[in-house]
Amino acid sequence: MGRPTPSSSQNSLTVLDNRTGKSIEVVIEDNSIPATSFKALSAALEKGEREENETGKGLRVSDKGFLNTAVMRSEITYIDGEAGVLRYRGYPIEELALHSSHLETAYLLIYGSLPSSSQLKVWESEVMHHSVVHADAEQFFRSFRYDAHPMAILTSAFAYLGSYYSEANPSLQGQTLFTKGNPESLAVMDRQIYRLIGKATTLAAMAYRVRQGRSFVTPPTGLSYTGSFLYQMDHLGEENYKPNPILEKALDVLFLLHADHELNASATTVLQTASSLVDPYSAIAAGCASLYGPLHGGANEAVIRMLISIGSPANVPAFIEAVKKREKVLSGFGHRVYKTSDPRSFIVRKTADEVFKVTGKDELLETAMALHEAAMKDEYFIKRKLAPNVDFWSGLIYRAMGFPLDFFPVLFAVPRVVGWLAHWRQMMLQPGGVKIWRPRQIYVGASKREYVPVERRIPEEGSRKTPSQISHSGISKRTMLATFKGAKL
Repeated sequence: MGRPTPSSSQNSLTVLDNRTGKSIEVVIEDNSIPATSFKALSAALEKGEREENETGKGLRVSDKGFLNTAVMRSEITYIDGEAGVLRYRGYPIEELALHSSHLETAYLLIYGSLPSSSQLKVWESEVMHHSVVHADAEQFFRSFRYDAHPMAILTSAFAYLGSYYSEANPSLQGQTLFTKGNPESLAVMDRQIYRLIGKATTLAAMAYRVRQGRSFVTPPTGLSYTGSFLYQMDHLGEENYKPNPILEKALDVLFLLHADHELNASATTVLQTASSLVDPYSAIAAGCASLYGPLHGGANEAVIRMLISIGSPANVPAFIEAVKKREKVLSGFGHRVYKTSDPRSFIVRKTADEVFKVTGKDELLETAMALHEAAMKDEYFIKRKLAPNVDFWSGLIYRAMGFPLDFFPVLFAVPRVVGWLAHWRQMMLQPGGVKIWRPRQIYVGASKREYVPVERRIPEEGSRKTPSQISHSGISKRTMLATFKGAKL
């Protein structure tokens, strides 16, 4: 087999298939290569082998968990995990947290630049104006059990919201509804953005209050985005009620920090769903469901449960040793992207100090500080670059502010609606239109088999071959043992 001929282009990659001796040249653009280029490489297999071996259909790139797969070009969020850098549209997150607000940053993420004074006024007015929901929504929320998880309610509510706006549904209005890029199309898109951001806090507050057995509160006028959110959750009829400004500001900073984080699990879910040209409400509901998982939106809740289990600072050394032995799970340290400190964690730590001045220090704070200090000095954690992330401190803030543990993911989902919409808008308006996301698999199952009649089959053993036997309630057992005459199912 010969060696590949060097390319005259410096921006390319030459790949040699040692199975066949065939080589291809792949163009490098933006430090990336198209995975489809490898389809040109296929092993010289006989026809029978081809039917059973995926390599006969062109080489595929396997990337379980998307560790090194880029699905699109984006201008929204930049992350340098090695350096601990996070920027929204080029602006460092530290500067935005210090000088901006959540709604101003939302405008930046979605439209690409910081708004002028007049643009910001119109933007804030439109978002807050669209915070009111239809009166029928009260019946929808009351249909949930008193103990329903708030994320289950919120996920359902976003999908339910789409039933009101047929104008936003490409299935009803045509496939080019959001992809034409003309003024009419952009206006329809903007209305849905106003509605989803404006109503996100209202839906979340309703999910909170229905579990408290309280009546719902109409969004007030004259308050900030987070001020209105706190008002809707906590107002009990007092005259001239206003949320504490320090807590209002702290929540605004946390919302800004959680507004976007590139193509994380939930953002990818939104885009995967939206690629079928479904309405944005359904796409946001899908993202909300993805964020519901404990590996994503439930991380700060896991931190609090971990600190509670540790009990006190005196127990930290034993917990550290248990983590090293893999007997315990360490939550709130390390990150899939950041290989050094999470830049958001420093901002959240400062915000926590301001909150604790109002609420008093949480009883878990000393345990958290002891864990932080011990981990930062331990070679085991230093070597593995396990520094505190944004979830380590944000959970303590939410707890100090009085939010229940299972509401923490909601406080993540509400601001992340902004990032989801920014990526959705970018994809809808990309040159060349939208292609449905259809990943491929590497088939490793059985080859062609013949159907066997049921009376001739031999049961296959193994836990994955047989469905589990489940226990039934008393009424189910009695029903299964009963006999029926003329029963209609």
